[in-house]
Amino acid sequence: MSKTRQDDPPSTRPPAGQNDRLTGSIIAVALVSAIAGLLYGYDTGIISGALLQIGDDFAIGHVWEQVIAASILVGAVIGALTCSRLAERRGRHGTLLLIGVVFVVGAVAASLSPEPITLSLSRLVLGFAVGGATQTAPVYVAELAPTAHRGRLVLFFQIAIGVGIVIATVTGAAEVVDWRVAIGMAAVPAAVMFALMLRLPESPRWLAREGHLDRAREALARVRHKDSDLSAEMNEIQENVRSEKRAGTRGWAGLRAAWVRPALVVGCGLAVFTQLSGIEMIVYYAPTILTDNGFSDSTALRVSVALGLTYLIVQLIGLAVIDRVGRRRLTLLTLPLAALSLIVLGSFFVTGNDGRSMVPWIIAMLIAFMAFTAGGIQLMGWLTGSEIYPLATRAAGAAAQSASLWGTNVLITVSLLSIMRAIGTGQTLWMYALFNIAAFVFLYRKMPELSGRSLEQIEEHLEKGTFKPADFATR
Repeated sequence: MSKTRQDDPPSTRPPAGQNDRLTGSIIAVALVSAIAGLLYGYDTGIISGALLQIGDDFAIGHVWEQVIAASILVGAVIGALTCSRLAERRGRHGTLLLIGVVFVVGAVAASLSPEPITLSLSRLVLGFAVGGATQTAPVYVAELAPTAHRGRLVLFFQIAIGVGIVIATVTGAAEVVDWRVAIGMAAVPAAVMFALMLRLPESPRWLAREGHLDRAREALARVRHKDSDLSAEMNEIQENVRSEKRAGTRGWAGLRAAWVRPALVVGCGLAVFTQLSGIEMIVYYAPTILTDNGFSDSTALRVSVALGLTYLIVQLIGLAVIDRVGRRRLTLLTLPLAALSLIVLGSFFVTGNDGRSMVPWIIAMLIAFMAFTAGGIQLMGWLTGSEIYPLATRAAGAAAQSASLWGTNVLITVSLLSIMRAIGTGQTLWMYALFNIAAFVFLYRKMPELSGRSLEQIEEHLEKGTFKPADFATR
C-alpha cells in the first residue's frame, strides 16, 4: 500500500496526474449510480403523495398506510444483505444488472396491485432493488473512481436521490397523475440503468482480489485516461490484496476482526443517525403531518415540493464543497443547526402556535431543517459505506451499514404516526432534535476525516490501529 506523503493535507499534495482525469467511462459509471439513486429517491418518495390517493381507493387507515410505506424498507434490508453476498461472489457489475431487472419488476407489479396486501408485497420486491442498489452502486463507483474525484462521483448517487424525491413530490403535488401511473413510471429509468450497465466493466479491485489480474488491468484501462500510469495504481491494488490475504480478513467474517471494528462502528453508527436525524419523517409523512394539523391537502403537497427542492439544491452545494471542506467538518457544522430547527419547530406545536398565522414560520423551519440535514449528515451515509471498509470486507461492510440504515428506517416508518398520536407532534420533533445532538457527540468522538485519502490509505490506518479523528489530523 502506498505510504508516500500519506499525512499531507490534500491542498499541499502534488497536482493530480493523468490517473485523476475523468473519462467518459467514469462518467457513465457515475450515471448508472445516479439512476440507482434516482430510483431510490423516487420509489421511496412517491408514496408520500400517493398515500392520499391510495387511502381513498382502498379505504384504509393509518395502520395500513404505515405498512405500505414501510414494506419497501423491509425489502431494502433484505436486498442490502442479499446483494452484499452476490457482490462478493459474482462481482459488483453482475449484481447491479440483477438489481436493474428487479427494479422493473417491482415497479410494474406495484402499479398493478388490486388491493393493499399485493401493493405491500410488490413494494417489498421493489425494496429489494432499492436496498441492493444502496449497498452496491456506491461501492462500484468508489472502486472505479480516481481518488481526487471519489467523493463527488460517489455523491452523484446521493444527489440523484434528491432528484428522485423532487420528481416524486412534484408528481404528487400535481394531483392529476394516478398513483398507479406514478409508481409504474419508475420502470423506465430502471430499464435504462440495465442497458448502461451492459457496456461497463467490472470493478478492477474485485477482479484483482479474485486473482484476475489481467482482467483487472483491462477494466482499469477502460475507465482511466489513455496516458495514465496503470502500473502504479495496479501495484497499490495488488499490495492491498496481498496484505488482506495475509490478514485472513474477508467477507462477513472479516467484519469481526478487531482492526476492522472501528470502521464498522463508525459506518453503522452513522447510518443509524442519518435516519434518526428526522429526514425520513419529513420525506414520508410531511403531507400527513401537515394535513393532520389543519393544512389543506394542496398546501401540504406544495410544502413537500419545496422540501424536495431544498433537499436537492443543498445536496448540490454539498457535492461542490465536500472534498474541500471535508466530510467530518461539514457534518459537525450542520448537525447542531438541524437540531435547533427541530427544537423551534416543535415549540410551535407544543405551545399551540401552529395556526394559520404561523404557517410561514412552520414552513421556514421545515425548510431550514431540510437544508441543514440534507447538506450535512445525509451526504455521508452512502459515501462512507463505499470507502471506510477494507477491500475484502467492503461489500459486507456496506451491506451491514445499509441494513442498519434501512432497519432504523423501518422502525421509524412503522411507528412514527403512532408516536405522534401518543406524545404529540411537537414532542416528537423534540425527540428527533435530541437524536441530532447525540449524532454530533458520536461523530465528533469516532469519525475521522476521510477526505483526500485513497481507499488503500484509509485501510492502512485501520491496519495500524490509527483510525481515530486525531490520527487523521494533518501535520
